[in-house]
Amino acid sequence: MDELFNADYLVLSPSYGDVMNSMVLPWLEERADTRMVSTYDGHSLFCQAWQAESPSATVVIVHGFTENALKYSELIWSLLHLGFSVIAYDQRGHGRSWRADGIPDPSVTHVDHFSDYVRDLHTVCDSFRNSMPAPWFLFAHSMGGAVASLFLEQEPDIFRAAVLSSPMIAPSTRGIPVFLASALSFAAVSAGRGKRNPFFMHPYAGPEDFGTSCATDPERFAWYDRIKASDTAFQNSIPSYRWSSESLRVTGQILAPGRPEKISCPVLLFSAGTDFSVLPGPQKQFTERLRSGRFIPVPLARHEIYRSVNDVLFPWWHDVICFFNTNLSLQIPEGGIQS
Repeated sequence: MDELFNADYLVLSPSYGDVMNSMVLPWLEERADTRMVSTYDGHSLFCQAWQAESPSATVVIVHGFTENALKYSELIWSLLHLGFSVIAYDQRGHGRSWRADGIPDPSVTHVDHFSDYVRDLHTVCDSFRNSMPAPWFLFAHSMGGAVASLFLEQEPDIFRAAVLSSPMIAPSTRGIPVFLASALSFAAVSAGRGKRNPFFMHPYAGPEDFGTSCATDPERFAWYDRIKASDTAFQNSIPSYRWSSESLRVTGQILAPGRPEKISCPVLLFSAGTDFSVLPGPQKQFTERLRSGRFIPVPLARHEIYRSVNDVLFPWWHDVICFFNTNLSLQIPEGGIQS
């Protein structure tokens, strides 16, 4: 496998799609513990867990807006080969998990309350509490980073350490003043259009454009784009008015007085240099208020750092792995999954 993967088991071959489809995905599917986990309100989340050989820890992956666990297959493969067991799941309204009734198009992503995402993460942790090895680490991207931040503020002792990749501490409104975006979303929700998409956003209509994507590696982009085009379950692309309204309230919740200060575990926050999805300023504010937090810019990355070209991806991911390994030997707080 030396010619196909680097030292951290990321795909090195230029035939990225062939390696993923012929080797990585079948290997992961064969070893996955797949479950439909029931949420607090009686719905189902698609969850998968993998046990590494002689694992040293477990990493929980929380994906971003319009994503799913499958999109992180390369990282999951890497973690398993490096001795980390993994839990990944599709958040509600995404991928193979439950979606609310009355959504006019499968590409529209909806949630009634952002806190539902946080409660779902609690449910996933509880479901695998007794079967996955301690300590537990958290890896979260974009919207998943907002979910993770709120979770860590509520449950500071469950995870040994956390990595936030381009976290949505504050979403970008693409030049629209936040108060105006909030007012438009609130008005639409009040008018009973909460499950509809904003009029200026178009539903998924086939293969996407790499040039305007959040990735910088064309092969990694093309691999997942083909999967997305082939299955409506993976075609989340745009928000509902309600999701937009909820996301605009998240910043105030995460950065509320005393909230980041409650997070006791070390946090490594990576901020993409070219990011049109989330704002870097609130990321810095959040990190500065943590007991143990580091803000690390990744200048040559777009929003999805994990789909960067090799020269950016490989050193970034190696830093993530080193961070987890460094925190394996930390003292374990009393209570929580780590104990």
